[in-house]
Amino acid sequence: MLTNRIAEKVDYTNVVDIWNQSVKATHHFLSKKDKDLYQNVIPNFFEKIELMLWYENETLIGFSGVDKQELVMLFLDPQFIGNHYGTQIIDWLKMNRNISSIDVNEQNENALKFYLKQGFEIDSRSEKDGFDKPYPILHLKYRNV
Repeated sequence: MLTNRIAEKVDYTNVVDIWNQSVKATHHFLSKKDKDLYQNVIPNFFEKIELMLWYENETLIGFSGVDKQELVMLFLDPQFIGNHYGTQIIDWLKMNRNISSIDVNEQNENALKFYLKQGFEIDSRSEKDGFDKPYPILHLKYRNV
């Protein structure tokens, strides 16, 4: 059964580890230099969002981060990708946190397909990401189907 809890500072090392594993498996378009940059700055955002850890029984499978009604982070340990955990997490966040938007890297085609399947649609596009890097971002909105 999928459960969650709010992350604490003591959890941040595990969160960064899952982020690193997930990005290594899914973000092949990132340069090593940019991946290292993001890995170093991502912990700066943990205190500014609702950072949740997600578990299957006692096993940590991933984390999400929500800021108001925006899903700003969703990363799963790669061994759990494709097992419908992402769908369960999104469903819970839609019902319990009223998420209505998310940004996704345009080059991350599998993530884009996943979010579109979850009822999100492309609202707009930015040529660069929030760090002014050349990774186009698609801004998605939930279409309340």
